[in-house]
Amino acid sequence: MSHVGVGPRAVMRSVAFLTAGVLAVPALAGCTSEESAGKPLAAQDVGAASRASVSDGGTLRWAVDSVPDTLNTFQSDADATTTRVAQAVLPSMYRMDENGSPVRNPDYLESAEVVDTEPKQVVVYKLNQQAVWSDGREIGAADFAAQWRALSGKDSAYWTARNAGYDRIEKIERGANDLEVKVTFSRPYADWKALFSPLYPKDVMGTPDAFNDGARRSLKVTAGPFSVKKVDTKADQVVLTGNPRWWGAPAKLDKIVLRAVPRDERVSELVAGKLDLAEIDPETADEVTLAAAPRDPATGTPLMGPQGSPAAGAQGRSAAEALRSWAVANGSDEEAAEEEILAREERREAEAKAARRQKALSGFEVRKSLEPAYTQLALNGSGGPLADERVRRAVARALDREKLAETVLKPLGLPAEPVGSHLALSGQPAYADGSGALGEQNAKEARALLADAGWVRGGPVKKDGEKAAGAEKGENGEDKEKQKSEGDDDGTYIVGEDNKNADSKNEDSKNPDDKSDDGADRESGEKHSSGKNTAQGGAPGAYAPKGTAAPAGSVAAPLAKDGKALTLRFVLPSGPGSETLRTVADRITDMLKDIGIGTEITKVPDESYFKDHIAAGEYDLALYSWPASAFPATDARPIYAKPVPAADGSLNVAQNYTRVGTDQVDQLFDRAMTTLDQKEARDLLRKADSRIWAAAGSIPLYQRPQLTVARKNLANAGAFGFETPVYEDMGFLEKGAQGSRPSAPSTSSPSSSSSS
Repeated sequence: MSHVGVGPRAVMRSVAFLTAGVLAVPALAGCTSEESAGKPLAAQDVGAASRASVSDGGTLRWAVDSVPDTLNTFQSDADATTTRVAQAVLPSMYRMDENGSPVRNPDYLESAEVVDTEPKQVVVYKLNQQAVWSDGREIGAADFAAQWRALSGKDSAYWTARNAGYDRIEKIERGANDLEVKVTFSRPYADWKALFSPLYPKDVMGTPDAFNDGARRSLKVTAGPFSVKKVDTKADQVVLTGNPRWWGAPAKLDKIVLRAVPRDERVSELVAGKLDLAEIDPETADEVTLAAAPRDPATGTPLMGPQGSPAAGAQGRSAAEALRSWAVANGSDEEAAEEEILAREERREAEAKAARRQKALSGFEVRKSLEPAYTQLALNGSGGPLADERVRRAVARALDREKLAETVLKPLGLPAEPVGSHLALSGQPAYADGSGALGEQNAKEARALLADAGWVRGGPVKKDGEKAAGAEKGENGEDKEKQKSEGDDDGTYIVGEDNKNADSKNEDSKNPDDKSDDGADRESGEKHSSGKNTAQGGAPGAYAPKGTAAPAGSVAAPLAKDGKALTLRFVLPSGPGSETLRTVADRITDMLKDIGIGTEITKVPDESYFKDHIAAGEYDLALYSWPASAFPATDARPIYAKPVPAADGSLNVAQNYTRVGTDQVDQLFDRAMTTLDQKEARDLLRKADSRIWAAAGSIPLYQRPQLTVARKNLANAGAFGFETPVYEDMGFLEKGAQGSRPSAPSTSSPSSSSSS
């Protein structure tokens, strides 16, 4: 399934990091240190098989989205294929396990541990004594030091996309022997396991020229089970071949060919026998599943074949002859009969073609899991109605996230659980459902929030040239309701956290006769004002006393304020792989309509969707995805950091494309990044997540489905889930051998803490 999203750690790295003082943060509702991260909702599905059952040799033809512009994962134009190549040909000190947690990679690293914390944090790496580059040189401290200098951010001649973590290193030295590397940090760094994965040779990192240009189209020196033979831009493919100096378990495959194939052409390439492995969309998955269905032993046709297949023709004569005889016998127009005969022949040819296509696809199977990434609804808080936190919260509370998850995942047979965290996914250590800080889905309370923000159902909408009625202006001419919604993080309302100051922006004076603590009638869900606006005959759009009959047509009328209807721009990609996003957008539009919010959907080309709309802030609502990192304190901070003014007067948003952030979230990230106590770091991240939920700038919806089609005899490749692929174990099964399939995923919540 194609989703527009932001790629893995290798992509979109141009980030500014902020350093802020640490403030005390009150306990937040929705997370505690005792909560469990649960289990992954779906296991990987790769046709797992032992190495003994995999034959030696063969070529794996693997469809990818693009031939990368660079093989250097630390450059801004790196993409998912860059990462795929790096995993196969370069050292990584740590790899991801089935829970999305970093684990030591024994092929390169015998051990790594923090040996000192005072006065400085010191980590000592002990390398595998067999680990060598493809030119025969040992992997050692010189390579670590060269990568640190290139990525430290101190030399602007290096065109780096990120320096997170490397900017905290003070020095790198040779340890007690050639196999030891001693790394001293200038500041504590909790995510030190994220460093040197991948590790490039000093030949690439040693000089700015080599870094900027030397590894874009080739990697002459590698140290993985495979090497880069060539990047062929004419044939749109990257060819990897076995590394003769590889010291680990030998690669089963002779060659891996990563071919750039558009998603809408992949099924045709599979049918033509030109691919062995490809990510696909749900429609292709259905077709492959049908092709793999049981077949009639006599005719070879699928028992679930299309109705009206060639086998269903008239007995003893063709359908054309039967139709002609019937037409003559019944005096029908023979010319019309001939046209019908031609149409029948065309349908028969199409059915025969479909049968051949189905037969070709019968040698494949669909392997499915959930990606380590989630799709969110982004709310642009930089201006317009969504600059008001109450409006953002109303949008969020109007959403039935469980139904949205079911819309995408249930038809695929995958667990339809909404995501409960911005910073981790179920199974990862930092995961906990923090959505309670926002509150459950409730249309009545969403309407009350909108009423509190001054949006009136059936209120006046001004025409061009008319003066608007409605919103009261402040001393500086700004909308008082907008002024009320703006301010520092101390005003953020978190459900369950009621110890706010009396002057909190969400704290109104209470009338003891009100039926609820927010001034809303719980029966009607509508807000009732007191004072001058309660008198009948007041200004158009003002609140009438309780019990007053609503004007005719007011229920169906849109919400309005200051002469403007509450309508949000919903920007979506228009490409053929984005049907699912557009379906989800339709469901969201219906949910918002129920509380009086209108939407204007704009479909834009995929290639301009992110750059010209999301990153540029030209939207109110949008759907896109983020990966779930094993190191959220480092990787998620720029996504949720409070935007700050740049030197040129522009706003530096880093990767926070919703433009919604708070000082306290930044401080929680900073504290999580510096503590070496894993439990404390986890608690800080969960508190940060609750704050992010409360600010309602982005609403996680569902974990992205991962659908791949693989040749049935292909082992150890497919839907990898959280785990890093093991390239040396991939291959084709020996004749008669069978791989294993994961058990059906549970559709129940893995634990009470991670249910959404």
